[in-house]
Amino acid sequence: MQQPGAGQRNIFLVGLMGAGKTSVGRMLARRLNKDFYDADAEIERTTGVKIPVIFDIEGESGFRAREEKVIERLTALHDIVLATGGGAILSAANRARLRRHGRVIYLRAAPEDLWRRTRRDRNRPLLQTSNPLAKLKELHAQRDPFYSEVADLVVDTGAQSVGSLTTHIQQLLTGLEQDAGRNEA
Repeated sequence: MQQPGAGQRNIFLVGLMGAGKTSVGRMLARRLNKDFYDADAEIERTTGVKIPVIFDIEGESGFRAREEKVIERLTALHDIVLATGGGAILSAANRARLRRHGRVIYLRAAPEDLWRRTRRDRNRPLLQTSNPLAKLKELHAQRDPFYSEVADLVVDTGAQSVGSLTTHIQQLLTGLEQDAGRNEA
């Protein structure tokens, strides 16, 4: 894995919708003095429409093609924290870019926790079904192996606050940096 210097290291957050990627990512970026990007927000900014509209017009495949271009652009930046969309890891090209250009942190959460966090959010097209919990369980079963494959760190989110989760991630990242320094010596 090509890793930029510790000061230039990118941090990419992956996980299912509702795992806390955006909330944790914003706080982590602030604490580490890095720029923060949210892939879904970047897609909305560049298209001028909300993600559900893209799904309605172009379908999931059209959205995923746009997502891949955004991930390609953002992973080429330096010294950032990026919250990816939950399905970004479905693309082999995205997985390779994430691994190549930074540290990947999988924010893992149980489908039941994700459902509680997302049940009132109407901006999640994949959950607009008669049984969103079943859909989350299906997505978890499908995507968990991909998240685990790309992750340098797997962090269970549980019921932790964003602040305590971010502090825990900072401690884990410090440990990774120390280990990398020892391996280079």
